[in-house]
Amino acid sequence: MPPSSQTAAADLVERLRSGDTRALARAISLVENDATGAVDVLSACFPHTGRALRIGITGSPGAGKSTLVDKLARAWRGASVSVGIIAVDPSSAFTGGAILGDRIRMQERIGDDGLYVRSMATRGALGGLAGATADVAQVIEASGKDIVLIETVGVGQDEIDIVKLADITVVVLVPGMGDDVQTIKAGVMEIADIFVINKADREGADRVEREIRAMQSLAGGHAARITPIVKTIATTGDGLDELLAAIEEMKHWLAQEGRLEARRTAYWRERIEQMVQRALLKEARSHGLSTEEIAGHAERVAAGDEDPYRLAPKLVDRIFNGSRS
Repeated sequence: MPPSSQTAAADLVERLRSGDTRALARAISLVENDATGAVDVLSACFPHTGRALRIGITGSPGAGKSTLVDKLARAWRGASVSVGIIAVDPSSAFTGGAILGDRIRMQERIGDDGLYVRSMATRGALGGLAGATADVAQVIEASGKDIVLIETVGVGQDEIDIVKLADITVVVLVPGMGDDVQTIKAGVMEIADIFVINKADREGADRVEREIRAMQSLAGGHAARITPIVKTIATTGDGLDELLAAIEEMKHWLAQEGRLEARRTAYWRERIEQMVQRALLKEARSHGLSTEEIAGHAERVAAGDEDPYRLAPKLVDRIFNGSRS
């Protein structure tokens, strides 16, 4: 990018690091929309990242994730810990999406300089996160927040992308919504660092706990760590102290034997591959591989008139070597 763009990005990042909320919002918008200069902003942010603890809050829709996030943020702010929240909603890319009631309550605390809340639309992305969630987390980290809370959209069994981004993943279950029977069979159960049974005053909370314990017993001695189970009633704050203690214990566990570094290395290994794929596709577009041409190839492949396994290497050769064969 031109030096002027890099200078503008550096100035924007300097302002957001000084506590300028407007600069932070502007930087996030640039990144979320992949606008001109977004890469420069992310590059300028990167040296100021890696210090915040990223906590993912995931689970089924209606489990009370937003209320739990709000209560956690309030508790940390009461201890002078700065918090950034990314709340991913199943929002329309055209309208900007629905803001849920719990999110509105969070926004009422916007006068608190130690708290920043950002809602994001999934824009069709699967896995519970928006496509730009990881980059937005980088920007919020660079602003100096101690903790970044990432609340996923609540898509159920496919909602496992959060484990790649978060340092600690909290899976929230609730009695009476099928979690105790169905979700235990799902991949989302395997990613938990902490289980939370929310709305624990409801009938069936003990059954959910027994199901989780039974699942853990199957892992036996193969588990490096027994995942704690915390019962909460987010609306009243019951169990919040136990959840905060479980998060702190997990943080200490990660700090031992290079576990946190190993998780972040695995994250960046996959993330770099994704970034290279995007860069290669962008380069292909610049070399004339248009959407229309791909659509034409797709039609011929679907009709059996073209071999996709021979086609792909030819397209790559054309991009890198200028071949037209």
